[in-house]
Amino acid sequence: MNNSAQSCLKKTNRITWLYLAGFLFLGISVIAGLTLGSTGLTFFEIKQAFTEGFGSSAGARIFAFVRLPRTAAALVCGAALSVSGAVIQGVLANRLASPSIVGVNSGAGLAVTICTALGIYGGWRLSVFSFLGAFAAVMLVSLGSRKWGASRGTVILIGVAMNSLLGAVSDTIITFTPNVGVMSNDFKIGEFSAVTYQKLIPAAFMILITLIVLLTLTNELDVLTLGDDNAKGLGMNTSVMRTVFLLLAALLAGCAVSLAGLLSFVGLIVPHAVRRLAGSKSSHLIALCALFGSAFVCLCDTIARTAFAPYEIPVGIIMAFLGAPFFVFILIKGKGGHARD
Repeated sequence: MNNSAQSCLKKTNRITWLYLAGFLFLGISVIAGLTLGSTGLTFFEIKQAFTEGFGSSAGARIFAFVRLPRTAAALVCGAALSVSGAVIQGVLANRLASPSIVGVNSGAGLAVTICTALGIYGGWRLSVFSFLGAFAAVMLVSLGSRKWGASRGTVILIGVAMNSLLGAVSDTIITFTPNVGVMSNDFKIGEFSAVTYQKLIPAAFMILITLIVLLTLTNELDVLTLGDDNAKGLGMNTSVMRTVFLLLAALLAGCAVSLAGLLSFVGLIVPHAVRRLAGSKSSHLIALCALFGSAFVCLCDTIARTAFAPYEIPVGIIMAFLGAPFFVFILIKGKGGHARD
């Protein structure tokens, strides 16, 4: 067996082990998310909720109306933000890009703030407006960086400026709308304690559909990440495909923000780690980002509500403690801005 075949076999084995590790990590995270908290739940109580009804006992009610929607929200938000980050990094050719850094989350957050001020607290309208805000923000950053020939580092600075501007607009709305201000702190930090089925079902449905669509477009994403000249040489309309992928990434991030608020760094940590382990092939990258992103956010949420029980801290704080040093690390190492591995 030649060296090329051996290398291919090793990579295949590594990918297989990554999938197995991802499913194991996901299973542990889900079990912890459903059973751990200020009130612990046993497997018997969970079984009782399904066999005797969600109102059969206090444990069944906690499982059905608190733990189940919260864990499901953490899973879909983790998948959405991780895959959104991977797509944005590939399209912008910048490993430091993520929904929270290039203004996508802030655009969705501004849309949610406007919706809340107008009395829209959940349902499909909130998800749609979140997507529109996220898409507008990422398109402004993308078009601005292309128009001015911005370097990869400058793209990040444009995103930071966009975050500041959109955050200022949100704060202005909150100042003049007291009922929005009551919910603003938890929303800005990011947390799952207020998730309801009314908010979860429409957002989760849109996230799942978008993930399926992205999995059918992995070949096109691979071609696009080769660079504009190479992609055009292969017959791709790069402007159209870039817009399509940014639209899908914005839809994922917008739906996640409508559920959990402004969760930071998920779309940076998970894609970066998965890419270093699995490579940049989009089919594996997207699937593994969804897998590990779901498990990561679910585990972080479990830690957030159990570490200081009976007190609970927003999961966004846990992610900030993990994400900020990670961002500085890859910035110092100089590996975040490379276009391809």
